[in-house]
Amino acid sequence: MGDRWALLIMRELLLGARRFSDLKRDLPGISANVLKQRLDELEARGLLRKVRLPPPAARDAYQATDWGLEIEPVIQTLGRFAARSPGHDPTLPLSPVSLMISFRTMIDAAKAQGFDERIGFLIGEESFVVAVSGPLLDVVRGPATGVGATVAGTPEQIAAVVYGGAPAEGLAIGGDEALARRFLTLFTLPPKA
Repeated sequence: MGDRWALLIMRELLLGARRFSDLKRDLPGISANVLKQRLDELEARGLLRKVRLPPPAARDAYQATDWGLEIEPVIQTLGRFAARSPGHDPTLPLSPVSLMISFRTMIDAAKAQGFDERIGFLIGEESFVVAVSGPLLDVVRGPATGVGATVAGTPEQIAAVVYGGAPAEGLAIGGDEALARRFLTLFTLPPKA
């Protein structure tokens, strides 16, 4: 896991299978050759496997194994550590999966007390459903159906509202706007070092 890009590739697989092109798009700066090499190495080590996506995609993809999914607490700890940096900027580019994992990492149990709702997120071509029940938060990649509200924007726009105090007016909110706005306040970054 110490090889360059390995942790970031595993992070991108925490919410389900991803195609090579998805990984390449969401990991800016990685070359196709290095990505292929890291995927092959992680597969050989048993941390991910190749799978075939169902139609209509019907394409090869990469999926974390059960063992590979055990890396999430490590990634969350590193995320909390990085957020403590005095130079941390919550508006820098991040992938949709990074944003969703940050929600699981930065949920504030006190703020989430009594919150029991489902919120949909529409980020480019991807959609997620975030279910919060008190301090517990689950994220599923998939259509934003059966939700009380939806939030659409780029990961950077959403992170700027959630972690940077930007106004929510830059986001497209559907459904129960008050519910969506409350959800956006349930997260707290750790204190700076």
